[in-house]
Amino acid sequence: MEETISGVVSDWGGSFSLEYAESWRRVISGWEGAVVHLTMYGMPLREAISAIRGDPSEKLVVVGGAKVPGEVYGLADWNVSVTSQPHSEVSALAVFLHGFFEGRELDLVFEGARRRISPRERGKRVGEGSGGV
Repeated sequence: MEETISGVVSDWGGSFSLEYAESWRRVISGWEGAVVHLTMYGMPLREAISAIRGDPSEKLVVVGGAKVPGEVYGLADWNVSVTSQPHSEVSALAVFLHGFFEGRELDLVFEGARRRISPRERGKRVGEGSGGV
């Protein structure tokens, strides 16, 4: 997974990274910013997103799955539901980030990209080079 993320960043730019940790408890309890837990059972995203966006601290986003330990709910600063229906963890993260960035992420061009997509109605065009954000 780490190699995949590294390859995506190399091709498409940005500063996204992944780090393996043996203990999720240690990661969450040691985090110095705010913890946002995405779950079906939290406060609706529409109700929580303004407070989360307004909090100046760094965010750790924990994406809960079907068997997330109950302890995570107590460790999180916010337990947020993107929907009260079953959904994938990837979709939960995408919906949360879209709300957090108020849709501005759709216009980002990441620094250091070796590839860039040129929008087209039909077909696809992938070019070389980088813009920059």
